[in-house]
Amino acid sequence: MLLKPHSPIMEFKFAWWMLALSAMVILLIGEFTQIDFMIEDFYYDSTLKTFPWKNAWFAKILMHVYIKNLILSCGFLLYLFLLIDLFKPMHIVNSWLRFRLRFVATASVVIPVTLSLLKKHSVLHCPWDIDRYNGSAPFLKLLDYVPKGLEAGACFPAGHASTGLWLASLCVFWLPTNPTKAKYVFAMGLFTGFILGWVQQMRGAHFLFHTLWSMWIASFIILLMLQISDISNIKPLS
Repeated sequence: MLLKPHSPIMEFKFAWWMLALSAMVILLIGEFTQIDFMIEDFYYDSTLKTFPWKNAWFAKILMHVYIKNLILSCGFLLYLFLLIDLFKPMHIVNSWLRFRLRFVATASVVIPVTLSLLKKHSVLHCPWDIDRYNGSAPFLKLLDYVPKGLEAGACFPAGHASTGLWLASLCVFWLPTNPTKAKYVFAMGLFTGFILGWVQQMRGAHFLFHTLWSMWIASFIILLMLQISDISNIKPLS
C-alpha cells in the first residue's frame, strides 16, 4: 500500500526519528560539554557563596509560585469543565472538541506525574547541593558511576518545567490537517517549560540538562499519546 507524503504514518515515523536524534544530542551535550557549569557559574556569586536569584522575588515568587499557580489553575478549570460535561454533556461541545480537550487534560497530568516520579527516584543533585557551589554532594552526569552510600539528590529531571511542558499537547487542536501550526504550538509549549526551567537554573535549582531531558520526556509522552489515539477523528481548528 502506497502512503501519501504527508500521511499520519509518515509524520509519526519522522517524529520518532527526530525524537531519537534529539536524545542523542541532549546526551552528548550533557556528557561531553561544560555548558551546565558555564550557566551555573554565571549565576553563582563565588564571593557570597550563593545564587543571588535563589530568593529573588521574580524567580522565587513570580515564576515559581504565581506563574505556576496560574498554569495549574488553567488545568483545574479544564478538568472542572470536562467533569461537568461528563455528567451533563454540553451541546456546545461536539465529539471532536471533547476528544481534544480530554487529550490535553490527560497530558496535563501524565507529564508532570511522570517527571515527578522520575525525579523522586533520581540520585542526581541540584546545583546548590553540589560541592562546586558550596554544597556537599558531588556533581554527577547522567551516565556517571554513582558512588556507594551517596544520598539521593532527587533533582533530575526538572520538575518545575513540567508545569508548562504539558501545554505542548495543545498541538492536538491542529492535527492532522495542519501540521505546520501544530509544530508551532508544540514548540511554544516546550518553550514555556524551557523558560520555567531556565529560571530554576538561575536560582541554582537545576542544570540545563535537567530541563532538556524534561522537554524530551514530555515530547515522548505527547507523541506516544498521539500515536495510540485515533488521530483521524481530530478535525481542524478554524
